[in-house]
Amino acid sequence: SHVGKYNVFEDPIVNELGAASKVRQVLSGKTVYLADFNASYRDMIRYFNVVDRDIETINSDIVCFPLKNAAGSVEFFAALFIFKRVYRGKEEIGRGRQYIETHLHEPFDGDKAAQAACLSRSHFARLFKKHMGVTPHQYYIDCKINQLKEKLLDTNLSIAQAFAACYMDYNSHSTKLFRKAVGMTPSDYRERYKVR
Repeated sequence: SHVGKYNVFEDPIVNELGAASKVRQVLSGKTVYLADFNASYRDMIRYFNVVDRDIETINSDIVCFPLKNAAGSVEFFAALFIFKRVYRGKEEIGRGRQYIETHLHEPFDGDKAAQAACLSRSHFARLFKKHMGVTPHQYYIDCKINQLKEKLLDTNLSIAQAFAACYMDYNSHSTKLFRKAVGMTPSDYRERYKVR
């Protein structure tokens, strides 16, 4: 517990977010309200020695109010944290991945994938790369290539039909993408892995 030990004015998170001067107003007897206080969980782990690796950021409102003694002087103050949103990287990334995987029949749309994750496009791209190791667009390409690999094993389909079944044009660009990802052309892949 940090009760009686915690000093808000020494909190690096409060100082980094520029809230210390506002909180200091509570010492003059004012109630202070901080809206949309976004704290990086990585910083909180360092300072408070607690770990939940899935949390990225905690968004909260904070109300600080003075606690006065019998003489009316501020002796302590209390802070009430109202957690509005806990951004859990994997949860948001899961929604973004699901959107990408269920929209492979459409051209890639980074804005819509980010909306599905309830994040801005730039924040989504950064978190996605951190958790998945690839950008959202590269993940989309990888999913399309994996889908195409499955279709190429269906010898009832021509190579062009396998591409069409994956909503891809059978052209030099798509063939280069496949070759870069798999290390061989679509026809070589089919020949090597077809069921005999």
